[in-house]
Amino acid sequence: MVPAVTACLPSPFAHETIAGFFAKTAATYPERAFLHTLSRTAEVYGIDAGSITYAQMSARVEQRTNAYARAGYGPGHRIGLLVENRPVFFEHWLALNRLGASLVPVNPDLQASELRYLVEHSELALAVAIPSRQADMIKAGAPAVIGPDDPIPKAISIITETLETDRREAALLYTSGTTGLPKGCVLTNQYFLTCAAWYRDVGGACAISEAGERMITPLPLFHMNAMACSAMGMIAVGGCLSVIDRFHPSSWWDDIREADATVMHYLGVMPAMLMNAAPGPADQNHSLRFGFGAGVEKPLHGAFEARFGVPLVEAWAMTETGNGAVIAAAHGARHVGSSCFGTPAPEVEVRLAGGDGEQVAQGRPGELLVRRAGDDPHFGFFDRYLKNPGETAKAWEGGWFHTGDIARQNPDGSYVFVDRKKNVIRRSGENIAAIEVEGVLNRHANIAACAVTATPDALRGDEVFACIKLTGPVDDPGQVATDIMRYCLDQLAYYKAPGYIAFVPELPLTSTNKIQRGAMKPMVAKLRDAPGTINTTHLKKRKTP
Repeated sequence: MVPAVTACLPSPFAHETIAGFFAKTAATYPERAFLHTLSRTAEVYGIDAGSITYAQMSARVEQRTNAYARAGYGPGHRIGLLVENRPVFFEHWLALNRLGASLVPVNPDLQASELRYLVEHSELALAVAIPSRQADMIKAGAPAVIGPDDPIPKAISIITETLETDRREAALLYTSGTTGLPKGCVLTNQYFLTCAAWYRDVGGACAISEAGERMITPLPLFHMNAMACSAMGMIAVGGCLSVIDRFHPSSWWDDIREADATVMHYLGVMPAMLMNAAPGPADQNHSLRFGFGAGVEKPLHGAFEARFGVPLVEAWAMTETGNGAVIAAAHGARHVGSSCFGTPAPEVEVRLAGGDGEQVAQGRPGELLVRRAGDDPHFGFFDRYLKNPGETAKAWEGGWFHTGDIARQNPDGSYVFVDRKKNVIRRSGENIAAIEVEGVLNRHANIAACAVTATPDALRGDEVFACIKLTGPVDDPGQVATDIMRYCLDQLAYYKAPGYIAFVPELPLTSTNKIQRGAMKPMVAKLRDAPGTINTTHLKKRKTP
C-alpha cells in the first residue's frame, strides 16, 4: 500500500518547462535523493556510487546553465549527448532545457554510418561524449565535440523559434530503426510534462506518492521510457531514480535491494531471464510494490508474480504518443497472462481498424488508432517527425494516430496486444502474429532466442520462417528441427508452426534487445535457400479428430 501523504508539489502543468518543473521539486525537497548510483554501475562507469540530492543536482545544473549561456546556446540549438546512463546526463539536459535548447540523446551502440546519419539529420551544433566515443563523433561530422566536463565552445548561429515555451522542442529522440532509417521524433516540453502528470496521477496498481518513492530502471536514457516516464515520474513526486548501466540478470535482485526500490521498470525480456534462475529463499526479499512495463511472456506473467511477489503492470505507449495516449492495466482486471495492457482512461480515445480502415468488431484484431480526447487530439504526443512531413501526415491520417500495432478488445473494454502490424504473417488467409510463435519457441529447452518472420510462398502467400539461436551445439540439426516442430504443433495451430527453420549464431537486435525487424527480411532472403536451412512444411498438417 502507498502511504497517505499530503501532496506538496503542484501539477507539472503549472510549469512551462522541464527545468522549471525540476526546480520546483528541488526547492520543495532539497535534501531528498534525486539520483542514486549503485555500486555495480559506479564500478562500470568509473564514477562515485551513492546519492545526489535534488539540491546538489540543482547546483550542478546552475553551473552548466551558466557555462552554456556564456557560450551562446539557446532556442534552436540541438546538442548531442552520448554519456550512456551516467548521472551527468541530467546535468546537461536540465541546463539546456532551461536555456531553451534541445537535447539529442545518442545511442552508444551506434556505429559510423548510423552516427553520420544522426549528426547530419539533426544538424547538431555540439556533441558531448564520453572520451571513448569522441573520435567517433568527430568522424561522424559533429561540428564540435567535447567531454562531459570540458569547456563549452562558442555556439554556432541560433535558429529562431516562435513556438510557445511549452510547445518548444525539448528533445529529439530517434526511433530504434527496426524497419528503415530511424525517424527523429521532436518532443516538446508539454510532452515531458504530460508524462510526469500521468505517472503522478494514474493511481491504482501504479500508484506513486510523495512519501519517498524509489524507482530502478535498466533502460537507456536515450529512449522515452527512462528519460520521459521514469525520470519525469520521480521528479513529479520528489522521488529517487536509480538508472543502472544495463540489465544484469544475475544481480538484479541485489541491485533492487541496494537501491531500496519501490518500483521497477521492465521490458518483456527481463522476466523471462529472471525466471531462468533457480528459485531461492531471497526471491521475495525486496521492497518492490510493482513493476511497470510491457511485453512479459504470457505463460510467465502469473508465475513471475507468484514467485517474486511483484505485480507486473502491463502498459502500451510508444515514443510518438508519449503519455498523451498511454494505456495501462492500472485499474480493473489486469487479465494476467494474456498480453492485456488495460482500459483507456477517459482522456484517451481508441479505435481498432481493419484493413479497410473501418472499425472491427469486438474480439477481432485491428490496428490500434489513438488520439487525445477533447479539442487537441495531439496533446502530449510528439510534435512531428523531423524533416519528414509526409510520414507525419501519414501517421495522423484521418485525425487518428496510426500506431502500427495490432490489438483486440475484451468484453470488459480492456485491450490485448497481438503484434506489430508489419510482423503479422498472412498464410492462406490466416493472420499469424510473429510474437505469438516466438513466445512458444522461446519456451523450448534447446532455444536461447528466436525471431520469426514471413517468407514468400507461391501457394500460400506467406510461410512462417524461424531463425533460431540454440543453447548449444547439436549433432543432428535436422532431428532438432523436427523435435522443435513437434513441440510447436502441440502448442499452436498447425499453420502457425514454422515452415522453415534456420539455426543462426546470433540474431539482429536493437540496443534494448528487441528484434531488428528491418534486418530480418534480407537475412531470411539469404537463408531461404541456404544449405543449412531446414524445410519443415511437410510436417505442417491439420490434426484430424
